[in-house]
Amino acid sequence: MKVRVSIFSIVGLVVSSLVGLAQTNPPAAEVPAATAAGAALNTPAEHGTLIPLIVMDDVPLTEAVRNLARQAGLNYMLDPKIAYGQPGPEGKLAAQPSVSIRWENITAEQALNALLNNYDLQKVEDPKTRIARVTLKDPAALPTLVTRIVQLHYASPTNMLANMQAAFADKRSKVLPDIRTSQLVVVATEPEMEEVQRLIKLLDTPTKQVLIEARLLETLINPTTTKGVDWTGTLQAQNVYFGNGVMSGTSTTTSGSGSNFTSTILSSLLGKGGMGLSTAGGFTPATGFLNADGVHAVLSFLNTYAETRVLSSPRTVTLDNETAIIEVGTLFPIVNTTASTVQVAGGSQISYSNLTVRLEVTPRISANNYVQLKVAPKVMRLGAAVESKVGGEDNKVWQFNTRQLNTTVMIPSGNTLVMGGLMEDNLQEGNTKVPLLGDIPGLGLLFRSDTKSRQKSNLIVFLTPTIVEDQDFQPTKSGYLKTPVPTQDSLEADWSAWDSGKPKEWSKASKEPSQKPRFDESAVAPVTSTNAVAPIER
Repeated sequence: MKVRVSIFSIVGLVVSSLVGLAQTNPPAAEVPAATAAGAALNTPAEHGTLIPLIVMDDVPLTEAVRNLARQAGLNYMLDPKIAYGQPGPEGKLAAQPSVSIRWENITAEQALNALLNNYDLQKVEDPKTRIARVTLKDPAALPTLVTRIVQLHYASPTNMLANMQAAFADKRSKVLPDIRTSQLVVVATEPEMEEVQRLIKLLDTPTKQVLIEARLLETLINPTTTKGVDWTGTLQAQNVYFGNGVMSGTSTTTSGSGSNFTSTILSSLLGKGGMGLSTAGGFTPATGFLNADGVHAVLSFLNTYAETRVLSSPRTVTLDNETAIIEVGTLFPIVNTTASTVQVAGGSQISYSNLTVRLEVTPRISANNYVQLKVAPKVMRLGAAVESKVGGEDNKVWQFNTRQLNTTVMIPSGNTLVMGGLMEDNLQEGNTKVPLLGDIPGLGLLFRSDTKSRQKSNLIVFLTPTIVEDQDFQPTKSGYLKTPVPTQDSLEADWSAWDSGKPKEWSKASKEPSQKPRFDESAVAPVTSTNAVAPIER
C-alpha cells in the first residue's frame, strides 16, 4: 500500500510539473517577452536588484513561490500544514490556486513577499540555518518585528529620535541611537520600517552653512574750546590772615623758700596771622601784617579737537541655526581691594574685564534664499577713573562704556544691511565771571571765562550673510600626514665653541664622530629570504 501511495505521489508531482510548464508557455505572439521573463526568473539576481518585468499566467502557487525564491536567492521549505500540491488521504493532489501577475521594476524579494501576503502566507527565517519556512499566518499573531541598522550621514542620532518615534504605530517598536558611529538601531514592523527609511531619506541631508561678514564702525568726536580769563584761583577761596605769626608759649614754675615763681616765654611763628595781648607789655609782636593767598588768574584762548575711528571686520562661517560668537579685544585688569577689620585682614584680588568688540549671531535660512539673523553686537571701552576710599585709603575705580544691540533681521543672501542707532551726543557749556565786572561791555572779557565741550559717539554695524554653496569650497591637498619621521634625536648638532657659552671639553673632542649620526633602517627591517643578514662573527 505504501508503495502505491509513493507511486501516486511521484506521478502527481510529474503531472503537476508538466501542467505548470504547459501553463507557463505563452502564446505565440508573446514568445520574445515571455522568453526574456523566463530567462530572468531562472537566473538569480543580486540582492535588491530591480527586475524590469515579471509575468506569470495561471502558474500554480507553489511553482510561483519556487521561481521567485530562486530569483531572490532564498533557501526555503514549505510547512507541512500547507496542503497545496500535496497528496491527500485518497492519494489525490490537493488543489492549489493559480497565480497570474504582471509586475514591473520590482525586486524578487518584494515580489515574493507580496505573493505570500496575498494568500495569507509568511516566511520565517531560521537565523542558524538561514533557511526560511513558508507557513500560514496566525490571524491572532502580532506583526513580526525586524531589526535594521541605519547609517546617518549628516544628522545627529539624538536629533532624529523624536521624528522616528512619530512613525511608529506599534508600541513594541523602538529606535536606539549610537552616538559613536552615528547610527540608528531600528526595531519595527515592515510597514513602519519603510516609513522610517522614507523619513531618514528626507531629513538626513547636509546642513547648509552661512558666511557672516560684519563691519563695526565706531566713531568718537571730542572738540573743546576755552576762552577768557578765569579768576577762580583768586576769588573762589581767598584766605585772609591778620597778624605777624602764630603765638605759642611755654610756662616754667620755680619753687623757692616760702613762695613759687612762674615765668612764661612766648614765641612767634611767622606764616599765618596771629597776635598776643598782655596788660603789662601790650601787643606781642608790636607790628602786625595783613596776609592773603595772593592774586591768581588763568588766561585761556585755545581750541582742541580729537577724533577716533575704530573699524572691526570679523568674519565667520556657521551652520544653519547654530550660534557663532566672535570676540576681539583685550582683558583689562581690575584690582579689587578689601578693607581690613579687627578680625579679618584686608587684601587685594585681581579680576579681568573684557574690553572687546563682541558679535553674537544666529542665522536661519528660509526657503526663499533669505537669511534670518539674530544679532547681538556689543562694544565695551574703558571710561574715566573714579576715586573712592576703602578703609580710609584712596582707591581708583574704572568706568566702562558699553554699547549693545539685540535685534532680529531678515536679509537676502549676499546683501548688506546697515544697522545703527547706537549714537550718543553729549554737549557741555560752562561760564565763570566776576560779578558786575564780567558784565561790562568790552572790558568784561577780562573778568569772564567761557568753556564748551562736545563728546559725540556712534556705532554703525554692517551685516552681510551669504549662503555657502558646494562650489564655494576649494579642494586642497595636504602633505602633512606624509611628513617623514625624524632620524635624529636632536634638531641640530651641539653648538661650536664660537657660539656656545659652555667651556669646551677638550677631553671629549677626540671621541666625537666626524660625521653626524644617522638612523640605520636596515637594523629594523624584517628578515626575509632576499634581505637576510648574515650573522656577525666575533
